[in-house]
Amino acid sequence: MKKLFLALFPLVSLLTNAQTADEVIQKYTAAMGGLDAFKKVQTAKFTGTVSVRGYDLPMTIQIINGRAMRSDVDAMGQAVINVYKDGKGWAVNPFNGMETATDVEGAELLNLKAQASLVNALMDNKSQGHTVELQGQEAVEGITTWKIKLTTKEDGRIVFYYISNADNYLIKVTNTREIQGQETEVETWFSDLKEFAGLKFYMTRTQKTGGQTLQTIAYSNVELNVPVDEKIFDK
Repeated sequence: MKKLFLALFPLVSLLTNAQTADEVIQKYTAAMGGLDAFKKVQTAKFTGTVSVRGYDLPMTIQIINGRAMRSDVDAMGQAVINVYKDGKGWAVNPFNGMETATDVEGAELLNLKAQASLVNALMDNKSQGHTVELQGQEAVEGITTWKIKLTTKEDGRIVFYYISNADNYLIKVTNTREIQGQETEVETWFSDLKEFAGLKFYMTRTQKTGGQTLQTIAYSNVELNVPVDEKIFDK
């Protein structure tokens, strides 16, 4: 009998620690403020800087939650603009040869669409039709995390999310993107969590590839339910 109980203890421990993808996502979403609360926000404005190649460039992002997004970057006197609204997108980027407003399509359009929502694909995976799979635990810079694989409905793109076991916060996201004509794995690291009107936002997001930093976005302020003129999204 004693040997039987000893044999059962490890099994009970494993069952206690077992998690499903949905359970991990629910805990993460609740820790950030809750899916319903994020969806109730009508508009948002993010102010900060994007640091690229040693330059700190002023940036503003304005959002109509779930419908539209516009980001404006002042790149040494040149305007870099990215816009999404109701299924369409356009951009102005003189550094990429787009001197005037140019239509955006494909993967770039889907990326802009994702930025038009205050909830990410993982939080809202069910209503967006994405597939999620828990791939066990993985250490990320000494932090034990749950690793979740998300496959997007639109184009089958695969994104990996790493969520801390200890506090249910997102540590990093990895996916592949086309950079200079090549498919490259990009890591996005999240830090400096702050709360605004009961909702939490990562104020710093650093993108890396091959251990090298591509860019860092640092928000100085987040404003919720502020006036946003719909005309700024028109091409």
